Amino acid sequence: LTENGYHTSIAADAAQARRLMETLAFDLLVLDVMMPGEDGLSLTRSVRDRSDLPVLLLTARGESDDRIAGLEQGADDYLAKPFEPRELLLRVQNLIRRTREETRRADFSFGQCTFNPEKGELRRDGDLVKLTSSELSLLKALVQKPGAPISREALAQQTSAALERSVDVQVTRLRKKIEDDPRTPLLLQTVRGIGYALMVD
Repeated sequence: LTENGYHTSIAADAAQARRLMETLAFDLLVLDVMMPGEDGLSLTRSVRDRSDLPVLLLTARGESDDRIAGLEQGADDYLAKPFEPRELLLRVQNLIRRTREETRRADFSFGQCTFNPEKGELRRDGDLVKLTSSELSLLKALVQKPGAPISREALAQQTSAALERSVDVQVTRLRKKIEDDPRTPLLLQTVRGIGYALMVD
């Protein structure tokens, strides 16, 4: 995956994976069913209860009952070992592309605002709100993970901000355009020790 341009993080078990997900925004999880401690099926169910993050399950068990069990827990795809690395790469590409297409098609609502990422349009009470290119990039990054905390580091990477402090500046400016009271934000919230989260309806 790294050789094909993806930024990857590796976790030895479910507990480490949970810690990573608290600080970084991921586009996809690839989980082994037979992990030490909490297994991949349990982690998949937990992720699905609070997120639409795509999950691809890997397992040495290729029986249909095991595949069905994985899908029932909310997995988006299932690949039995042994597998060709190229097939894993193609499945990852397809899942990420499908998720991004669904995100682009959707209108997001928060407070008195609606946002269409594909058109790059933010409206408040039906009126078009002018956004700078930096504010637009920030808003697009936030709606990729609605309601989930995204680290300042990840936002800086996704918005091409030179510094994490630049993200803070853009957040302050964006709050003035979407919040009733920017000093006590309800929509674009600070998640202490992590970053920011956009509370989408």
